[in-house]
Amino acid sequence: MKINFIDLKAQYQAYKEEIDKEVLEVMASAQFIGGEKLNRLEHDLAAYTGAKHAIGCSSGTDALLLSLMALDIGLGDEVITTPFTFIATAEVIALLGAKSVFVDIDEATYNIDPALIESAITDKTKAILPVSLYGQCADMDAINAIAAKHNLPVIEDGCQSFGASYKGKKSCSLSTIGCTSFFPSKPLGAYGDGGAVFTSDDALVEKIKMLLNHGQNERYKHKFIGINGRLDAMQAAVLNVKLTYFDAEVAKREEIGERYTMLLKGSSVITPAVTEDNHSVYAQYSIRTADRKTLSAHLQSKGIPVAVHYPMPLHLQEAFAYLGYQKGGFPLSEKISEEIMSLPMSPYLTQEQQDYIISAIKEVS
Repeated sequence: MKINFIDLKAQYQAYKEEIDKEVLEVMASAQFIGGEKLNRLEHDLAAYTGAKHAIGCSSGTDALLLSLMALDIGLGDEVITTPFTFIATAEVIALLGAKSVFVDIDEATYNIDPALIESAITDKTKAILPVSLYGQCADMDAINAIAAKHNLPVIEDGCQSFGASYKGKKSCSLSTIGCTSFFPSKPLGAYGDGGAVFTSDDALVEKIKMLLNHGQNERYKHKFIGINGRLDAMQAAVLNVKLTYFDAEVAKREEIGERYTMLLKGSSVITPAVTEDNHSVYAQYSIRTADRKTLSAHLQSKGIPVAVHYPMPLHLQEAFAYLGYQKGGFPLSEKISEEIMSLPMSPYLTQEQQDYIISAIKEVS
């Protein structure tokens, strides 16, 4: 049985006529940067999330970078975040000369544990950057309350959670700034790199728009040191089509995720714990097992692709050795990184394929 980890080909075939039309319109217009396609996307992204503003940019990484730059975070500043995430979350902090201060995660959700945040705050702390991992929002009310107490902004790294909701509100509209990625494999994916920044702060949105265009406030007049962080019109065209179908895909993802969880009951693997306040978009469907090597090898031998998000927490990465953290510093992040593995997940995963995957898991667990 042929199973894709994420079935982007099936998705393209489903929307092919509309995507081709939109892309060819960009080609014919020769307006490859900015323009109507991007304007429409930004309007619709803001409307979708409930944020006042959405700003398209070149990647999820750049969305995070632009957010930190807009908040004037730089040399010597500290940003509290999680060590159990993709490197981009902490990488952008380091690129600005600031310091990542890691806080361990909740064992059930794998998101940052709000109960540990306040003790990590110092007079150098300039922001809190929680990650909504695997498609489930972090406990944003608790995080925002701590931030408000200490007059700190919160940046939600929603690069895996666009489309998810928390207490009835959409990811990326839950804090001072929200960021997402449109990398092709994300729940809402472009056909190349792309991302967006969300905020309801008018001053921040104007600054971010300048920062992503080399700090320009007028052509060849530069108010800030910025970056080339624009989202091109071709990617906006693709995303405009996909966004019209996105709610249906989110519902299908949730249905498939819940079905995995229901049918894996009785096996030895630990399935995702989605809290009552959350609707996960299941950017990944990640299980835990005490013997990942054996289960992974067995599934792959049966033609089932798997992935590990993430095999080593950030505080143990060589790139962050200068921070001085040691093994044992964040025990839950370390434990989860040794047990976690992700199964195929896509709105186009059939019940037959899913049953085959579940059967294979139960053969060894």
